[in-house]
Amino acid sequence: MSCDYRALANAGVQKISPYEPGKPIETLERELGISNSIKLASNENPLGPSPLALKAITGMLPELALYPDGGGFALREAIAAKLRVSADIVTLGNGSNDVLELIARAYLAPGFSAVFSEHAFAVYPLAVMATGATPRIAKANAANHAMPYGHDLNALREAIDATTRLVFIANPNNPTGTWLTRQALTAFLDSVPEDVLVVLDEAYSEYVGHDDYPDAIAWLQQYPNLIVTRTFSKIYGLAGLRIGFALSHPQVADMLNRVRQPFNTNMLAQAAAIASLEDADHILRSVALNDEGLAFLTQACTERDLRYIPSVGNFLCIEVGDGAKVYQDLLREGVIVRPIASYGLPQYLRVSIGTAKDNQRFIKALDKVQGR
Repeated sequence: MSCDYRALANAGVQKISPYEPGKPIETLERELGISNSIKLASNENPLGPSPLALKAITGMLPELALYPDGGGFALREAIAAKLRVSADIVTLGNGSNDVLELIARAYLAPGFSAVFSEHAFAVYPLAVMATGATPRIAKANAANHAMPYGHDLNALREAIDATTRLVFIANPNNPTGTWLTRQALTAFLDSVPEDVLVVLDEAYSEYVGHDDYPDAIAWLQQYPNLIVTRTFSKIYGLAGLRIGFALSHPQVADMLNRVRQPFNTNMLAQAAAIASLEDADHILRSVALNDEGLAFLTQACTERDLRYIPSVGNFLCIEVGDGAKVYQDLLREGVIVRPIASYGLPQYLRVSIGTAKDNQRFIKALDKVQGR
């Protein structure tokens, strides 16, 4: 072959390292010839979807020969009613990941830049670099900070320059689980130029119970340059259907819909999401299970003198030494967690909160591979 087809791709794409998701159970069991494995790698809801969502999916199955509502009218109206906003500020995506890509595609190009923190969600650099824009990475908090490896808002603000069009902030942050307070975020937003859009990624917000955690949706009128993104993949348990959304100024929503692909969200996802919004009890059960599991894991770490990063998400980052080795050792025990060397934290493993049984199995396996 005389042609190098990689060299023909846009320069930003050539620099991207592909995203590596959590290892599927089927892949692990096929590779190692084992069974009865558990996955605590992708921050999924161990309770699964709401029963109402499953019923809604079943009801839509006879309609699969038809295209979905391309604009997602019913779901946008349901989200608007739930969050007390206007439906014209809602943009639907194939997961909030898709929404992040739409934002980058609409507002970035070669010559522009986007700012985000060290140790932040891996999709931010992927979305930015694919447009040919320049990623500007701000230093995160130090290891001895109250929010170790979390976002340093002063560093983010200092990274903004005349070329900056977007700032990505995850609250809580993935993979660290650290969070930003209401006061800190409003001070940051007050300092950001109006022509720089701030994308507040709230994929895990429903798990947070702290009084000082902000209701950023209430700020949308005050800060027209604010975009809030949410997902149905986490607490709603619909990761396999890929459905998420953004809330933004109507002019921003108009731009996002211009680059949004036709039928980017399928009818099963739309129906399941609408039903999920109606099941408050499922959310309460999910939060309670997560609170119990997070308390169990943090206590287990304390008893073993294992350092961990404070988290308000449905996961915990635990310092284990050689993260890659411990990860591989755990795989042989049938336990899948997430190594995060690619996030600049090679000494940590990110562990999703599972059922009580799965959490206990993880600790037992960790004790075994670490010789306790």
